[in-house]
Amino acid sequence: MEEGQIIGKISHFYPKIGVCVVDLQGMLKAGDTIQIKGSTTDFTQQVESMQVEHKQIEEAKKGDSVGLKVEKPVKPNDVVYLITP
Repeated sequence: MEEGQIIGKISHFYPKIGVCVVDLQGMLKAGDTIQIKGSTTDFTQQVESMQVEHKQIEEAKKGDSVGLKVEKPVKPNDVVYLITP
């Protein structure tokens, strides 16, 4: 699978609720497709739910830390890529 542009890094993962925190290095919108890659992680999913400070948002920018619902476990320092259609 082709990697897109690096958009951020995982800083935390909460396994009970399946949510990770991503420190963004670029723009991210609900509906975007991302790939999360690390030493044992490699999957692609669509961004369905994104939150900042427990508030639902549609768009986040560089420098934001956002909570994302993920389909599989991730680890801190896994890299998040934006997959462009």
